[in-house]
Amino acid sequence: MPLTMNREVFITCAVTGSGSTQDMSPHVPRSPAQIATAAIDAAKAGAAIVHCHVRDPETGVPSRDPALYREVTERIRDAEVDVILNLTAGMGGDLMFDGTETMNRMSQTSDMAGAAERVQHIVDCRPEICTLDCGTMNFAEADYVMVNTPGMLRDMAARMAATGVRIEIEAFDTGHLWFAKQLVKEGIIPDPVLVQLCMGVPWGAPDDLNTFMAMVNNVPDDWHWSAFALGRNEMPYVAASVLAGGNVRVGLEDNLYLSKGVLASNAQLVEKAVTIVENMGANVIGPDAVRERLHLTKRAPL
Repeated sequence: MPLTMNREVFITCAVTGSGSTQDMSPHVPRSPAQIATAAIDAAKAGAAIVHCHVRDPETGVPSRDPALYREVTERIRDAEVDVILNLTAGMGGDLMFDGTETMNRMSQTSDMAGAAERVQHIVDCRPEICTLDCGTMNFAEADYVMVNTPGMLRDMAARMAATGVRIEIEAFDTGHLWFAKQLVKEGIIPDPVLVQLCMGVPWGAPDDLNTFMAMVNNVPDDWHWSAFALGRNEMPYVAASVLAGGNVRVGLEDNLYLSKGVLASNAQLVEKAVTIVENMGANVIGPDAVRERLHLTKRAPL
């Protein structure tokens, strides 16, 4: 298909993530105060949306504690800088095994929760956007499976939609897009539909351009989409996404470096993305324009 470059681009900053990166860079935020500050700084740099996980404030280990999500939400909502809040709902489906000879039981390191528990912080915090990882896949670790069954996804998506929060589909492979289309067809995910194409996450869709365009070509024309790639390909995918007609995501969840050997802050990554987008002749749009495009409503937590 011919490419139609996006001339009005929004930037999402994924400020901390749930990977084991907390000890790899001093810039990875841990506490709710640090996460909120990183989000606000990213907004000042040009991000219209901030995508937030939470971590244990002491250890930096990823967490699902609703109290931590509430504190992050309240700090961002109380800030003078306006930004769209996007909270993850991807935690609680981590299935681990202790080697290949004990497959009849999951490891004690697993984190498996029911649908209500997995979306409780969404119900309480009422972000404008929350994520739905639209499929099951093997992750980089040898015995780790991210589990999102069709039944679980239907249940979670229905709960999200009932709160009035816009669902951001996270698609790690073409099959995830296939199932997302089914959820939209069934009326479980309402319009306008938003999808994030997640490239280069082992073992999902690799971040070569042929695979990327296969993902893009599987996104319906009336959906809104964004994309990112991990590590050193984060910035090339800013350009690739805009050229292919999409929006962009950067941040320390996806990449720790500004350049080879130089650790980045979230704000620096956003600033670099803004430069790339504008040098391509496109405009970076702010939160109000994105709210109008995606029919978002900014609300205080319950």
